[in-house]
Amino acid sequence: MTTDPATVKATETSFHIIELLEQKQGAGISELAREVGLSKSGVYKHVQTLTRLGYLVREGDDYYLSNRFLSLGRRARGRLPLETIREVTSNLAATAGHTSSFIVHENDRGVYALRIGTEEEHDEITEGDVAPLHATAGGKAILAFLPGDERARILDGTGLDAYTDKTIVDEQELEHELRSVRDQRIAFDREEFLEGHQCVASPVVRGDGTPVGAVSVTGNVHHMSGKRLEEDVTGLVTSAAKAIENELLSA
Repeated sequence: MTTDPATVKATETSFHIIELLEQKQGAGISELAREVGLSKSGVYKHVQTLTRLGYLVREGDDYYLSNRFLSLGRRARGRLPLETIREVTSNLAATAGHTSSFIVHENDRGVYALRIGTEEEHDEITEGDVAPLHATAGGKAILAFLPGDERARILDGTGLDAYTDKTIVDEQELEHELRSVRDQRIAFDREEFLEGHQCVASPVVRGDGTPVGAVSVTGNVHHMSGKRLEEDVTGLVTSAAKAIENELLSA
């Protein structure tokens, strides 16, 4: 964990502990101390503070995230017409027959705010998971509509890491694709983030053109490719994005 001169080390440590507990689904002081690189007494102080504030709960020797994070998540998502987004995303999953998601961008990453799966297809992504903007269809749909200076700052800070051998890692190639996304309002992920899975997404933008998020459909490459990917599902996704945009405009 690197420290920016303008940040507070103690705060960074507390949030590192929170993220570890989310990843591990609970842990004890000794395990957290090894992961964080602090003494057990140092980690104990952070954990006790978070517990006293209601963000952690203790069960035996282990600590877990409390339900307070659910409340915070609901408030954060309350900035969006979540009822409409859930209805549209659910209908999209049912109609397309593939997993449908609504992605937002926070802290220069994509966050799966909503994810509706199907019985036939599964992957390891769940609601609340983060993903790189440059390697996902939803992320590229968002990137394309961000102001140029903000997009450059994000890509400079996060880099263009490769997640598969098909991830776009060349900045000029990515910018060329993002221009196409802006023109067509459609973005594709052709096994660029998860091998064996392809995705199509459409941006949801406000009246001023700034992105709110993106609607996407993800499917196994054997079931969603060719015309199915580039025409059939694409039409469903763009219609879903437009329905959410209309709700934003009428709000």
